[in-house]
Amino acid sequence: MYPDLSQLKEIIIQAAESELLPRYHQVEFACKADGSMVTEADVAMQQYIQDRLNAHWPQYPLLGEEMSEAEQRQQLQSADEGLWILDPLDGTSNFAAGLPFFSVSLALLVKGQPVIGLVYDPMRRECFYAEKGKGAWLNDQPLVKRSTRSNLKQCLAAVDFKRLSPALARRLAEAPPYGSQRSLGSVALDWCWLAADRFHLYLHGKQKLWDYAAGILILDEVGGYSATLAGEPVFVADVAPRSALAALDQTLFNQWQQWLEG
Repeated sequence: MYPDLSQLKEIIIQAAESELLPRYHQVEFACKADGSMVTEADVAMQQYIQDRLNAHWPQYPLLGEEMSEAEQRQQLQSADEGLWILDPLDGTSNFAAGLPFFSVSLALLVKGQPVIGLVYDPMRRECFYAEKGKGAWLNDQPLVKRSTRSNLKQCLAAVDFKRLSPALARRLAEAPPYGSQRSLGSVALDWCWLAADRFHLYLHGKQKLWDYAAGILILDEVGGYSATLAGEPVFVADVAPRSALAALDQTLFNQWQQWLEG
């Protein structure tokens, strides 16, 4: 029996309301060793959520983005019954700049695979969530797979150019196969918006476990398709970054993958 999704939603929403939104537009940031940003909101959110999860489900330790890599690897190696994967603020750069596109992402891994995923967008009050084998939802409404495009030129693509190889980024810029492209700055929401058919194609060159663990389960439960640029499964229970290409529709996914391999 996995943790109750309604309890998890309540914890994440309360965390965002009490620790995240009051700091929006009023936050200072610092830069971590890898160049990424961290704010007081990231740290406060992680502590709040960790305390609440431990109070309800003490059998599951937590791996959070705001831990050292050594601590993260230790959690992965020692988690026998299960492990929470938390990104307390996915889209920190957006949050610090006042751009209203960021989220909270929480997944539960059991035997090295995500079995629960939850992504909350506090600006739109949208909660995406899924349980392995039982489907995915947006605000208590089932996410239903639908195909609205038949070829790449009809598609809106979410592409993060910054983390692609220069050759691939140049090829995409000079001769894009899709109709239009966006890069909005929250990996977790990218996966969810793809699952909700707001994007039709996805490409990211280097995302971390806490960025995608919940979102990829949500896409999987809607029936979407994904792979790395090397053709491997995206999800691996490791802190090393992974590339990802994805689509909700299999025909589009095959076309997208073939173009990227070309």
